[in-house]
Amino acid sequence: MLTRRDFLAASGSFLPAAALAGAVQDAAPPLALPPLPYAENALEPHISARTVSFHHGKHHKAYVDNANRLVAGTDLAKLGLEDLCKASAGKKETAAVFNNAAQVFNHNFYWKSMKPGGGGKPAGRLAGAIERDFGGLDKLLAEFSEAAKTQFGSGWAWLVSDGSKLGVVKTGNADTPLVHGLKPILTIDVWEHAYYLDYQNRRADYVKAWIESLANWDFAAANLGT
Repeated sequence: MLTRRDFLAASGSFLPAAALAGAVQDAAPPLALPPLPYAENALEPHISARTVSFHHGKHHKAYVDNANRLVAGTDLAKLGLEDLCKASAGKKETAAVFNNAAQVFNHNFYWKSMKPGGGGKPAGRLAGAIERDFGGLDKLLAEFSEAAKTQFGSGWAWLVSDGSKLGVVKTGNADTPLVHGLKPILTIDVWEHAYYLDYQNRRADYVKAWIESLANWDFAAANLGT
């Protein structure tokens, strides 16, 4: 990114602050690594600060950096994150863009799907929709847990809405419900980097702890809407 000093040296003249701000804004990357919605150690003892630090600061950041590098100088650089995922999905020539952009979206969503002191029971419209579409919270959680535990290899389990009904789906690697006409409501990351430092090969224990102690039903309710 062009610094103020570099810009002034190249131009040999002074620009008003507003013009300079505009030049910097135009040069800014299209995607940024969002800060965590809580401290790195806030999810302990269920997910350690070490795991969160590596997951957010290394893995998530790498997806952001890669996506920015891949779209630089192309029309895709003009798109917001969700539109970038949709525009690059299912195309061989943009597979690398999709893999990184979708992982940015998935991870952005994952961090918000958890909160310290989470778990418990949803309320309001979400609770009613769960009762209607699954026959109760216990049945939803059993289905969600099974999807997370049985996703072969790397991927995600999701609570989604098709606009009229809730459902549970699982996606492999970077795939995301966003590009399949589904609205994400809640997600759990089951890539090994999400849990291996804390749980090694015990994915089921991670899933159980996540559901019981971290799931952010307030976030899910907000995504479902009123």
